Amino acid sequence: MLGEGILKGLAETAKNFAGSFVSKERMTTVEYPEERLLLPEASRNFPFLVYDGEDWEKGLRCVACQICEKECPPKCIYIEKSKDKKPDYVGKPQIYPTKFDIDISVCMSCQICVEVCPFEAIKMNTEFELATDDRFGGLLLDRKELARSNEYYHEIHPTEATEVDARLAGEKAKVEMKAKAAADAAAAKAAAAPATGTGAAVAAAKPAASTEAKAAPATKPEEMAKVPAAATAPAAATAPVAETAPAAAKPVPGTGSDGPAPMTAEEKNKAETPAKPNEREPKV
Repeated sequence: MLGEGILKGLAETAKNFAGSFVSKERMTTVEYPEERLLLPEASRNFPFLVYDGEDWEKGLRCVACQICEKECPPKCIYIEKSKDKKPDYVGKPQIYPTKFDIDISVCMSCQICVEVCPFEAIKMNTEFELATDDRFGGLLLDRKELARSNEYYHEIHPTEATEVDARLAGEKAKVEMKAKAAADAAAAKAAAAPATGTGAAVAAAKPAASTEAKAAPATKPEEMAKVPAAATAPAAATAPVAETAPAAAKPVPGTGSDGPAPMTAEEKNKAETPAKPNEREPKV
């Protein structure tokens, strides 16, 4: 029948119009802005910065690595780094952004900044009511306007936020375990240092004594043969024979003098004749 589809559509409209007076389920229109539909979890609009704790400035996860700034296709992100550092979520000192601006009039909601962030610091918001009469300043959001708590992140993306928190908690636990193991190893090493030093000193004394004993090796027979005879002779033979001093002359009685008696001719000849060397004395 010609126009049958049009008649069916008009009948459905009339049924819903009449039913809307008696059943709320027939009302397909939401009275916005008094009433709002619940947005899907996967919906996204513009980025925001996540922070932990109560203080947004101290709790920002962003460490100003500037990866999102470099990867942004329309170049709507601007970041300035700090000169000092602050602890991050695992307690490691990190640089933080002193300036973080996003121009949402340029942002295309591509979510690339979220994908490349290694610190889970930037996520996509579901807020879309951002109309303003200031075209430039009103659409340029700074870090204070972009900051949102982790609780807010759980409200708009509960599944994703739970996974992120579990991953960050695991990384933090690993860092803490590693730091604790390093501290225990350092304490054990410091405690073992005095005992090791005493044992090393005792062990070093024993090899020193054996080394001194080995320092003077026994003389081999071949080397004994090369030693001159004078060196092997007894000390008594090599010592020079001391000359016997002449006894003091006694006074001769009857001479009337305390000096020695006059020598005879035979005694003079003996004194002038040189003495023969002692054959028993070794020749030098």
